[in-house]
Formats: sequence, structure tokens, C-alpha cells
Amino acid sequence: MSKRNKELEGEVLTWIFQVLGEPLPKGEFEDILRDGVVLCNLMNKLAPGSVKKIQAKGTNFQLMENIQRFQQAAKNYGLPQEEIFQTADLFERRNISQVALSLFALGRITQKHPEWTGPTLGPKMAEKNERTFTEEQLRASEGQVNLQMGYNKGASQAGHGGFGNTRHM
Repeated sequence: MSKRNKELEGEVLTWIFQVLGEPLPKGEFEDILRDGVVLCNLMNKLAPGSVKKIQAKGTNFQLMENIQRFQQAAKNYGLPQEEIFQTADLFERRNISQVALSLFALGRITQKHPEWTGPTLGPKMAEKNERTFTEEQLRASEGQVNLQMGYNKGASQAGHGGFGNTRHM
């Protein structure tokens, strides 16, 4: 079990309910999100119509389907597959910290969507910073030997002796 970060979980819950425009409910992080209804509603706020069917009540299997629908919608929204938590991480409370990290990443991804004007989460996303150099600038360093090319300022192993011997000073 990885160490849980209650501060991060609180930040994620606050963000989710700011997006939904609802008051933050009382209860544990995993209990609020476990049935997947809040997660599906979140995705429908971020990308309207991304989750078509939401089971408010039902068997465990039906509630787990909510989580799977959320995961698919998050992936379609741009959240990388490796950042999406497993269904069992949340539903069976196996790895709640991964759930929090995944939702934090989703909050960060909203910054890449110009149509989203609501709250975001986490630090500002880096933007592409392409640099162009002239041919002259690229050729300027060709005659130099830098330290990564094996130049060792005259140091050698002369006088070391053979392999396994100590160095005599």
C-alpha cells in the first residue's frame, strides 16, 4: 500500500465539487467517489456528453461500470493511460493514493483545453518551447573538445600498477 496524502485528496475533492458547482459533502475521499457517479458527472462537466449512462444505484458490477465509463471518458479527454487508476484501486480501496494522483492529473489536463474556463488543478502546464539556431550557431562549437568527449586534463593511470593493486603515492 502506498502512502496516502490527505492534503492532496482534499485538494482533489475541493476541485471536483468546484467544477460540479456543488457543496463539498462530508465523508472520506474513497467513500464519496466509490460508486463512480461523482466521477461520471465530473467528466460530463469537463466534456459534455462524454459519459452517456450513469448508474446511480445498482449492484457492485453496475457501479464499477460507472468507474470504467469515467476512465474511458478521461482517456478520451487526454489523460494518458498510464495515469489512469484501475477500477479496483477505487472500488475495492486497493490504492486510493493512485486514484488521487490520477484525478490530480485530470485537473492538470484541463489546462490543455482552451474551451474549459472553470477551475484547474496543479501547476501550470508547460508549453512547447521550440528553439531555432542558425547554421553558423550550430557550427560554432565544432572545433571544441568538451569534457564529455573523454578529455581528462592530462590525468592518466600511469604508475597505478596492475589491476587490483593499490595506488602508490
